[in-house]
Amino acid sequence: MEILAIPDIHGEFNKLKKLAGQIEAADVVLLVGDITNFGREQEITVIIEFIRSLNSRVLAVTGNCDFPPVADYLDMQGMNIEAAHRVIDGVGFVGLGASLYSPSRATPNEVSDEVLAENLAKAVVDLPEDTPFVLVSHQPPYDTAADRIMTGQHVGSHSVRQFVERYQPLVCFSGHIHESAGIDAIDETQIINPGPFFRGNYATASVNGQLESLEIRKLD
Repeated sequence: MEILAIPDIHGEFNKLKKLAGQIEAADVVLLVGDITNFGREQEITVIIEFIRSLNSRVLAVTGNCDFPPVADYLDMQGMNIEAAHRVIDGVGFVGLGASLYSPSRATPNEVSDEVLAENLAKAVVDLPEDTPFVLVSHQPPYDTAADRIMTGQHVGSHSVRQFVERYQPLVCFSGHIHESAGIDAIDETQIINPGPFFRGNYATASVNGQLESLEIRKLD
């Protein structure tokens, strides 16, 4: 299975068009939050209709810069995996949207770490025990290469880290922290934040029962 993960599009539709070939070729396309830049249904509709014209297997979570109508639209399209999971060709996809509260609480989709923990617990209910799965989490786990801001401080989620430590997904796709592009590991789980797509960054992975490859890529 070839996976294309796109975090932090922030409404950059023109850049997205440059990724058309990769979108079409992927077995599954993951949208890892902040699909819009403080957008609502009109903004998300344009992006999703374009992606779906190229690939019908699209799963998504919202980010802190997505207003509630974005999640509502994703629900209507059957692609929202927030606090839920989907199994495709034997691979599970577990989703977690939103972000932790920022100091200014300036974005529309921020929650506490306790809420993130609750949503992660909901997401794996009824997931078959032996199913290999990936985690699609806008908020990266705490204390990795994926959650370090410019001061060097780690600002990721303790709940996401605890979930990864307990369940050991094959890979955790994250975003949110724009300056913290990188690949790391928590035990056997690979953690990746490719950096924001509005700057041309995205991730690819190959899964065949296990994670065979994982890569940060950038638009030419």
